[in-house]
Amino acid sequence: MARKTLNKTNLERLGSAALADLVLDLVAGNAALQRQARMALSAAQGPGDMAADIRKRFASLRRASAFLDWRKQRALVKELDGLLDMIEARIGPEAADTAFELLWSLLYLAPSIHARTDDSNGAVGDVMGRAVDMIGAVAPRITAEQEALAERVLEAVADAEFGEFDGIIPATAEALGPHGLAHLKQITNAWSETPPSDAELDKWRRIGLSTAPEEIVRRNRETTRSIILADIADAEGDVDAYMARYTDEQLTYGTIAPGVARRLLDAGRVAEAHGIVTRARAAENAKGPRMFRHDLDEVYEECLQKLGHHDTLKDHLWERFRSGLSAPALRRHLSLLPDFEDMEAEEAALDDVESHPHFGMAIRFLVDWPAPARAARVVLARAAELDGNRFETLTPAAEALDADHPLAATLMRRAMIEDTLRGAKSKRYRHAARHLADCAACDAAIADYGDHPTHEAFLATLREDHRRKQGFWSLVDG
Repeated sequence: MARKTLNKTNLERLGSAALADLVLDLVAGNAALQRQARMALSAAQGPGDMAADIRKRFASLRRASAFLDWRKQRALVKELDGLLDMIEARIGPEAADTAFELLWSLLYLAPSIHARTDDSNGAVGDVMGRAVDMIGAVAPRITAEQEALAERVLEAVADAEFGEFDGIIPATAEALGPHGLAHLKQITNAWSETPPSDAELDKWRRIGLSTAPEEIVRRNRETTRSIILADIADAEGDVDAYMARYTDEQLTYGTIAPGVARRLLDAGRVAEAHGIVTRARAAENAKGPRMFRHDLDEVYEECLQKLGHHDTLKDHLWERFRSGLSAPALRRHLSLLPDFEDMEAEEAALDDVESHPHFGMAIRFLVDWPAPARAARVVLARAAELDGNRFETLTPAAEALDADHPLAATLMRRAMIEDTLRGAKSKRYRHAARHLADCAACDAAIADYGDHPTHEAFLATLREDHRRKQGFWSLVDG
């Protein structure tokens, strides 16, 4: 049997002629596989032939207009990833300029692809992001003239509508060099002050917004200019130039302050970073209960550590743990305590978690910590609070507690089953049937159900209360 297993060694024994016949049979009638096979043949001829075939495929994609549903989008994303693999492995090492041009061409495909598919899952954007990362790897070896490259970067960023060229300045910074970055700064400032073209104005006139087209173009250009200059400042290591894009008020925003403070820390300007992040935290707190901003907290903690404010750091970490059940905050807090004190503090922390008002967060924390016995105890004590709709929490928690705490695992699965059936959530019937089978598997390991129904009683109640949900019972009964 081992000689019949589909693996590389066994297939090689077939010989090239037999394998060629197999490939021809497999690709017959499948355009995607045929393209893949042709690319493989091109690769054998060298980077030039492969690049020519990739350009032809890009041209075909640029001309395409048919809408891509999620299945076709997934196939396209897989194909583009495969092309990126080929560029990275076969072309980039030998022909950096060619690889650069192909990657740039792929980024220019973004508008035509976005125009005919819904990228709400971010799959197309991820491909474009990977292409930018690959440009960053190959750009230091290209032969492009620096001023010409700077002009090309500005044109690409200014025209990008889907963020496909986000990160292109850091990716090309080494290739641009000081002279290219300086030229990019100069032409960006000049571009931002250039009167808008008729085509730009017509684009916004057709939309019919209340704001004047001239004002929209001006704002868009100013935003793009600010982003470009910030990227240039980062590439040049100029923290002050990076900060100059923000007003004093903007430097208190929780979305902006962490990045600025991080750059100040990297420059060794710890006191300034601490001041920025402290003012931002105060501004955020003044708005009332705030969303958790882990990036703001983390850079604040680094400031405290570098300034030697250890007691303040410990207090902050403890509060951060208690407010959001942050495991990283608790672990770091415990690491700052003397031996033995950390053990007592951990027990006290886990006691707090058990009584936390947000039951789902408590279960997730205790399972992940891990403290499975505590997680099981809190499930048994607060079973009435279980929210069966929180399947993303309860499913992995039940699996984690299955072996040693089968009753707790069963109660969580019952909550999900009941939520599914009460709401007639037919798309979840398959999962509910699996949960019921898992409950049955745990039954023999549960010696005492306590105040909860036995498995037989629970199943009988389900059949009585939901006897008409045939779609579910057909899955259960087979």
